[in-house]
Amino acid sequence: MTERETAVPRPGRRARLWQMIHQERASLASDLAGLDDEQWATPSLCDGLSVREVLAHLTAGASLGPARWMAGVIKCRFDFDKQVAMRLAEQLGDSGSATLDRFKQVITSTTTANPLKAMLGEAIVHGEDIRRPLGIRRDYPTATVTLLAEYYRGSDFVVVAKKRVADLRLAASDGPFTAGAGPLVSGPTVALIMAMTGRAAYCDELEGDGVPLLRERCDTM
Repeated sequence: MTERETAVPRPGRRARLWQMIHQERASLASDLAGLDDEQWATPSLCDGLSVREVLAHLTAGASLGPARWMAGVIKCRFDFDKQVAMRLAEQLGDSGSATLDRFKQVITSTTTANPLKAMLGEAIVHGEDIRRPLGIRRDYPTATVTLLAEYYRGSDFVVVAKKRVADLRLAASDGPFTAGAGPLVSGPTVALIMAMTGRAAYCDELEGDGVPLLRERCDTM
């Protein structure tokens, strides 16, 4: 098998990834049912964004294929942050319930401008960005978060993660995920994922000699 062939996802693997993505979207929609206006306005873990705005961002990502993404980039004169803000505003609606209704419409969407593992990361990481400030906890399927942890520890695509955990040994306390060599960072798989993607608050759930370095990198990368 050639390198080109091994880089192409098998149809069964793509279907499984979409199943994981759809499951995470559906779970998040269920968790957010019944929020009041004050809860929708709660600051998320994404700087400057409320939980409602992060949900609108997720809707935008599930609605944006390559052609529309490029059209937005051109319209915003290659200012990627401006395009993100523009697409978020398109999906916000005039109330929290409207934002949630828009998100529900894309739960089973297979539209994407990104690799599927990155889309799974969007669903879980931004889901935690929303859930944690609201005091909502989710018990993620072990296979799903293990796959995502393995993806992030080897990728800096979209978000810096690989560089953040360089020269550290990662070990999940609730699943099979292990990676790297160096000072130990151990804890729940979700906490490892969130710390890898720069959420310093999750370092409080981690143990080991490598935690101070990881925390510092969360603040500086």
